[in-house]
Amino acid sequence: MSETPKTQVVIVGAGPVGLALAIELGHRGIGCLVIERNDRVGYAPRAKTTHARTREHLRRWGIAGKLREASPFGVDYPSTVLFVTRLGGHALAHFDNAFNCKPGRDPRYSEHAQWIPQYTLEEVLRAHAQTLPGVQLRFGTEFVSCAQDEREVRVQMRGVASGAIETVACDYLLGADGAHSAVREAIGARMSGQHGLSRNYNLVFRARGLAQAHRHEKAIMYWQVNPDFPGLIGPMDRDDIWFFMPTGVKGDVKPSDLDGAALIRTATGIDQPYEVLSWDEWTASRLIADRYRDRRVFLAGDACHLHPPFGGYGMNMGIADSVDLGWKIAAVLQGWGGPALLDSYERERRPVHGWVMDEAVANHAVLGNQLWQDGLEAPGAEGDSLRATVGAKIQAIKQREFNTIGVVLGYRYDDSPVIIPDGSEPPPNGSVYVPSARPGHVAPHAWLENGLSLYDCFGPGFTLLATREAEASGIEDAQRAASEAGLPLTVMSTDDADIAALYQARYALIRPDQHVAWRGDAAPARAVFERIAGRSQ
Repeated sequence: MSETPKTQVVIVGAGPVGLALAIELGHRGIGCLVIERNDRVGYAPRAKTTHARTREHLRRWGIAGKLREASPFGVDYPSTVLFVTRLGGHALAHFDNAFNCKPGRDPRYSEHAQWIPQYTLEEVLRAHAQTLPGVQLRFGTEFVSCAQDEREVRVQMRGVASGAIETVACDYLLGADGAHSAVREAIGARMSGQHGLSRNYNLVFRARGLAQAHRHEKAIMYWQVNPDFPGLIGPMDRDDIWFFMPTGVKGDVKPSDLDGAALIRTATGIDQPYEVLSWDEWTASRLIADRYRDRRVFLAGDACHLHPPFGGYGMNMGIADSVDLGWKIAAVLQGWGGPALLDSYERERRPVHGWVMDEAVANHAVLGNQLWQDGLEAPGAEGDSLRATVGAKIQAIKQREFNTIGVVLGYRYDDSPVIIPDGSEPPPNGSVYVPSARPGHVAPHAWLENGLSLYDCFGPGFTLLATREAEASGIEDAQRAASEAGLPLTVMSTDDADIAALYQARYALIRPDQHVAWRGDAAPARAVFERIAGRSQ
């Protein structure tokens, strides 16, 4: 064992979840090896929405601007969602600023969401990960097996091209290897829930001039409601590249047996050349693992939770897993995090996964398939009347799917061993986001007079936010207590009355992931720091 190469962390999977884990660890000086069976990032990705919370993490990593620059249509492209009978047919309903992608300063968050292909996000993440000392990416390498004891994990991996087997030892193994996770299988975790909610296709195609061939306004997504191939279609990338996603497909016909161009032509009602670049079949399910951990091995992202993509939560939830797990593993490896910190990962994330999965399943329950009514494409007053009725129904039913900020920012960690509750009641769950500094919530955001985000003033470890009535002696006491406990602490003092009103306490302790760990009107004692670092119960 002494001759086995050693790294601190091995990450299986170089999708957005694995890359986010590598970046979170790399920024904290933790050595990690990322292995990926494919030869590059961006294999068959479907996600296109990078939510505001995810972009706030990119801001913290210093690459939110890089993603903004990579937008194929520019960040000012309207984030509109339109419901139509066909791309070449009638309009039904309109949703503006879907997913909060519209640029501009919003008091609720430091970064707006962004409509961008997942493979572009992955490339930005990969490029940044490779700049971090201690982060190694090895493509064309697949996970074979693992064995662990109380000191380390020994990971066997295989070169896809060469077939050569090698072993590396690590302190922790992280499975970010997707829905068919080999790491999940290796630790004996099992997925359960609802499988096969619907059967769907995903096509990527090139259509020269399609944006000019229809009469509707620019949008990121067009929901087509018709009896032939209801589903989603929209622009995806430069060079006239689009996506097409028929939903609720019936029968057992395989994509390879169908003419993809003919499907697109029929669904859109626009007769022009279509060059299908790729297509695959996928099944919508609601599944969750019975456990996310086996001692030194952890699961993140699709490896431990799967749900329909409606609302755009999947990839973003996985990146949030990476942030939560990444800073905690770094804290333990650096010596200031205790065992309860690692125990808190599943305790915190599982309830959030359940809530978001319920949201996604509710969104999935009403697709274009369920919205079709005979006569919806009829010309004249009769058709106009029915389209108005169905359009009003769509506005009422689908609003929550595209106004996601209440879920994106409103999730919280209620049952965590490293959060100290203060007895206050949470705001109601819903599509309307109500900022709250109640422990466990995402720290309320504010813009400062100097143009910075409040988040820009938070440190890489814990941050003591001292509001206008905090005392200098209390700040000094907190710094002394953190030093005695061996915790990294940044102090952010502010006289801003609005921030004091948001936090409703003289002091608040903000975690490295920008969640509130504790708040109070007396300075935190050493016992508080020991608790939030996972060293006491």
